[in-house]
Amino acid sequence: MSESYKITLKPVYSQTVPTPDGVQLPKDWSLSWHQAATLEALRDPNIDVVFNTAMTGDGKSLAAYLEVLQGEFSAIGLYPTNELARDQETQVQGYIAEFQPRDKPRVVRLSGADLEIYAENEGLKKSAAIATLTNQREALLTNPDIFHYLHRGAYIIRGDSPDKLWGRIDKDFDLFIFDEFHVFAAPQIVSVINTMLLIRCTNRRKKFLFLSATPDTNLIRRLEKAGFRCQEIDPLKQNKYQFPDTPEQGQQLQAQGWRHVARTIKLNFIPLEPSFKASETWLKENSDLILAQFQQYPGSKGAIILNSIAAVKRLTKFFREILHLYRLKVGENTGLSGKEEKERSLAADLVIGTSTIDIGVDFKINFLIFESSDAGNFIQRLGRLGRHDEYEKDGQKIKFDNFTAFSLVPNFLVERLFKGDIPPLEVNSICDRPSFHNTITENYRQINDFRGYYRRWGAVQSFRLLYQLSDRTIQQQYAQSREKFQQACEDVFETSLKSLSGRISGWAKDWQAISGKSGNPIAEDAYSFRGSSPLQCGLYDLTEKNEVDRFKTYDLPGILGNLEIEIWTEAAFIRTLKETAERTGQPIAKGRFAHCLAFMKLRDYREERLNWKFTYSGDLQPIADAWKVQVLTGVEIWQPENPWIAGINKSLKKKGLVCYVIRRPVAEVRMRLRLPMHFQIYPISDQYSFHDASTSCAIAFGHSALLLDTLAYTFKSKGDEIWIACFNP
Repeated sequence: MSESYKITLKPVYSQTVPTPDGVQLPKDWSLSWHQAATLEALRDPNIDVVFNTAMTGDGKSLAAYLEVLQGEFSAIGLYPTNELARDQETQVQGYIAEFQPRDKPRVVRLSGADLEIYAENEGLKKSAAIATLTNQREALLTNPDIFHYLHRGAYIIRGDSPDKLWGRIDKDFDLFIFDEFHVFAAPQIVSVINTMLLIRCTNRRKKFLFLSATPDTNLIRRLEKAGFRCQEIDPLKQNKYQFPDTPEQGQQLQAQGWRHVARTIKLNFIPLEPSFKASETWLKENSDLILAQFQQYPGSKGAIILNSIAAVKRLTKFFREILHLYRLKVGENTGLSGKEEKERSLAADLVIGTSTIDIGVDFKINFLIFESSDAGNFIQRLGRLGRHDEYEKDGQKIKFDNFTAFSLVPNFLVERLFKGDIPPLEVNSICDRPSFHNTITENYRQINDFRGYYRRWGAVQSFRLLYQLSDRTIQQQYAQSREKFQQACEDVFETSLKSLSGRISGWAKDWQAISGKSGNPIAEDAYSFRGSSPLQCGLYDLTEKNEVDRFKTYDLPGILGNLEIEIWTEAAFIRTLKETAERTGQPIAKGRFAHCLAFMKLRDYREERLNWKFTYSGDLQPIADAWKVQVLTGVEIWQPENPWIAGINKSLKKKGLVCYVIRRPVAEVRMRLRLPMHFQIYPISDQYSFHDASTSCAIAFGHSALLLDTLAYTFKSKGDEIWIACFNP
């Protein structure tokens, strides 16, 4: 094993409080201070929005649903991933079993696939299916995407009132819960602000609860500007956490009613060269370390969290071959894993996954190996460890003896943390969590918060909602609401909706001139929750054991670099999907395949990533010189020796792609603008630079293009000189 730098993270204890009047708890249960404070804030008529920033593992979910468990209260829980919604459904059902409320809350979980299948099976339109599924429920667990599109009229048909669905749902539910909110980028935060403003202006006052260990100051400031009355519940600021130095001190705290919420962790920093396969290579070379953990501490359960799906796929195969000899099960959990595989993975002895498992899922593990891309990502992933003392297997409770983490980090971070005259950390030192988290935040890469997005793009969504409130079917009913909504949006996003109307119609005219078609691709991207996926492909995954789960989607850039595929036709793909559903008797949602660029069979994952780039047949200079988001046609892929790329290019070059072109290499743009790991930005060449050894221009698509638009001005000053430099051989 390469040199490691070890520290110990102290345990965390959270203060409990006497049970508030009128609150019924199960026998021997008590509430943490933050849980009682959250309940009090939600009951306070003078507070609209509550931010709970309790530490990971301290029971924020119970704080969210406590009022529902007391009866006569209903809540919508919005979760950024379907895995987290599934995990939370299990938790809520567990609370109901423990609390045994007199009026048992009715719970429903709703994903896009669930909605499509239910509507198809019942012969209903999606609007009727949503109305049926949400009717007379006390807890609806879904994703913010559905919530967004429901308020944008996506599930209704021509002639329906825009408020047909949201009018009733917003009235029926008392509380709107946004969980793991820190994982959202500016476009999603904009969506939430707009939806909250719509609810407040068209309804009696509702409650909103944000659960996140790291609150978003942009959001709080803007909500307060719009007149929302906000309260932050921060146990750390109120000294409601203790970090004892010894087990005896911990026992003393427990005797005084403090709850043990995070265990002592031995954390090892493993410095690696920041190269593509560094983590994967280290894991293969140190597989004996993982085996030793299971042998030395029988009953251990572990997780490996990586950034690359292809790396996870290769390592799952590698570790299955090694560990099955010791009767240890290895699970896989990524965006390309089937539903059945994901569910099964959490019960495995070792689960290997990507960000699908680091966002809020309640792991019961005692060792963790993880890589990270930035400070927030590091803290999020480390937070999966040390949450539980034990787990249950075959009806038996198995206790954990210790908690160990290995963080695979770039060597420059280790130098910053442990070297120099006065390093922030010392090898073998003992730290409390808040101080350690601050040290990581100050010394590791922080990603851009894109605060310019709110003013530049936020009100585009407001404009769409205002337009819907002007619909003839509801114009009179919401006359006052419309005025309030317009004013609130203009205050929050610091712009005039009237002046914005000219920009929006200008985009539509530009698109008409380019394509001869009606529509407005730029506005549609700005209206959307996560952005469009013009490069998404349908995959039939031959590596997937469960044939119902073989039908997947994945973006073309990931396919070009990492997957061994065989091109297929849409007709054959859909025919196979229907045949599989009929033969197995299990419905398969097919709506997500409606706008795919191409269809393919996935045969395997490449050991080495293949090179490729985007190309443009014309001159990129005038496009880059415009310094704005544009819709571009004529984009193709260059990947020599690829036998199927010509077919893809035939479709791709006709597509109008919402994009931003900048005259800088991708690596420089990523580094200087502190872009997130999965930001959609790629190399592109044109007719003048096609044969250059390196590509000196970059193109971003969809939401990434809108986000880049808010930052690109930082490169603007020397544009012309740079252009000459990058295109002269």
